[in-house]
Amino acid sequence: MRQMFQIKMPQEVICGEYAIEKLKDKAHGHRKAVIFTDKGVAQAGLVEEPDRLLREGGCETEIFDDIPAEPACEQVQQITDRFLRSGADLIVAVGGGSVMDTAKLASLAAEGETVKDYINRPLLGKKRVKTIMIPTTAGTGSEATPNSIVLVPEQELKIGIVNPEMIADTVILDGMMIRNLPEKIAAATGIDALAHAIECFTSNKANEFSDMYAMAALKLIFKYLVEACKNRENIEAKNRMLLAAFYGGVAITASGTTAVHALSYPLGGKYHIAHGVSNAMLLVPVMRFNKDVCGKELAEIYDAVGGKTAQTQEGKADWVIAKLEEMVRELGIPASLKEFGVGREDLEELVEAGMKVTRLLDNNKKTVTADDARALYLEIM
Repeated sequence: MRQMFQIKMPQEVICGEYAIEKLKDKAHGHRKAVIFTDKGVAQAGLVEEPDRLLREGGCETEIFDDIPAEPACEQVQQITDRFLRSGADLIVAVGGGSVMDTAKLASLAAEGETVKDYINRPLLGKKRVKTIMIPTTAGTGSEATPNSIVLVPEQELKIGIVNPEMIADTVILDGMMIRNLPEKIAAATGIDALAHAIECFTSNKANEFSDMYAMAALKLIFKYLVEACKNRENIEAKNRMLLAAFYGGVAITASGTTAVHALSYPLGGKYHIAHGVSNAMLLVPVMRFNKDVCGKELAEIYDAVGGKTAQTQEGKADWVIAKLEEMVRELGIPASLKEFGVGREDLEELVEAGMKVTRLLDNNKKTVTADDARALYLEIM
């Protein structure tokens, strides 16, 4: 049986200490750049350096600092319309997943096309301007992917738009950009990176390309996640986590996430629970559910990340799942939906919405029925 798989990546990735300084060179040849960011990133002073470097490179700048968290379709539309009016020929995204996802959609912006058009026809848009992604969290992997997630309020669901045209031209990974990230955000986004890697490694779509990047991400995350979250002075750990998040994003482009992400989408869409937190809550229950069909892959992870005591495949799989649970607990991520006011009365709506995310549920090696989804949600209630 012939197999074919492919991988699509940003043209250039610059990683390490002072990597941000390369932005000045990237400004050359461009007339005007719009910096996409949010209020929190701007107030933290993280836009000042990119703005200065772009100007020193001869590029006029304009700052869009009002990108909302978990943006709705209409909000993204307003931002892309404003970008079209700006006349800019370069987009620089400085922020987390929502900022980068919005910037990627704006890079497709054209008269007569809308974000809703891209939801209904994901491959419609063509890249109009170059994009540079500078993540300020180590987790979403959005800087590496052709994906953009938008909230569709009428469906109370997040929907993923996937178009290779949205892959960034340049990615800059600099640990100084996440040095002062609050521990809670660092933890949630770091677990999101972990979910990307382990889901892609255990996905129906897993292949040699995705396995290579997913495993590289897992090795780094198991080693550096907790340290990067708890010690803001450890720039090496933060650089390693930025690289791990990028690797996880690359793995997504070659493989795909599974039931963890599928069932988390309604939690963000209806209840506005942060994406990383909802994934963190579902990660262990879904991996436990999948263990009987993913034991081989979990055992491979055990061997790669330095497990020493388990002898059997089942023992190795159990160790990995226990380690996931330990990391989530140590980082203080909420374990129950009750903390967000979600109770059993919401269960059926969650199940109905989660089962609609077939794009990701189909990637899960073990078929997820409505009864399975119900049981998984109940585990975190």
